[in-house]
Amino acid sequence: MPLLPGAEPYRHDGDGTGVLLCHGFTGTPQSLRPWAEYLAARGLTVSLPLLPGHGTRWQDMQPTGWPDWYAEVDREFRALSDRCEQVFVFGLSMGGTLALRLAQKHGTAVSGLVLVNPSVKADSWQLKAVPLVRHLVPSAPGITSDIALEGGAEVGYGRTPLQAVHSLTRLWRLVQGALPQVTQPLLLLRSRTDHIVHPSNSALLLSRVSSTDVTEVVLERSYHVATLDHDAELIFERSEAFVRRLSARTGEGGTGG
Repeated sequence: MPLLPGAEPYRHDGDGTGVLLCHGFTGTPQSLRPWAEYLAARGLTVSLPLLPGHGTRWQDMQPTGWPDWYAEVDREFRALSDRCEQVFVFGLSMGGTLALRLAQKHGTAVSGLVLVNPSVKADSWQLKAVPLVRHLVPSAPGITSDIALEGGAEVGYGRTPLQAVHSLTRLWRLVQGALPQVTQPLLLLRSRTDHIVHPSNSALLLSRVSSTDVTEVVLERSYHVATLDHDAELIFERSEAFVRRLSARTGEGGTGG
């Protein structure tokens, strides 16, 4: 099955500092490609994989689940760790959920986390009904392109496969229960207005992680896919500054984790 235009993974070999970027549920690397290219242009080593079941047609996502998506980012993280002195993990939406799971499993090998509108729980009654509804209908309307910027568009599925949603809710429960295991420096950027992930997700996350180096940035002009929205440059600049600060600290004999 051919990939959707823009769904291709992206990698760049740079210096000894690596960044793994994780895209969101039913999305593709296109939503993070400008961010990845920004970091690559500044000399960082960058990996932006395509998650299994994504980037083709929504039916291809039905037989996949969170263990498949996590296995892909885990492989990429290990590959970056083999060739970089430090590895940071960035994520948008479900990509943030996967980033948190990597932090929980790999500990201080993850030098820091940058999360944009991460999801950790089911908010709506529709999501809570998925365990039953998935047996009745295979999909629901799509959730891509929640972008305030006129003309902004996210490459992703026009339908949301409910079997995959059910798997995502299981990942949320797993990650939420282990949030106290997250100790890494954390930069969290959340949109004031988000029609996909309620801001209470970020509030819950911040209340439970054990990280002591935490910065929260509220994005006033963007919706859910903020990496393609009005505040994209702010996200790019703040995330690079976060990486540079922690890299400098490690170079002076501190720790990045």
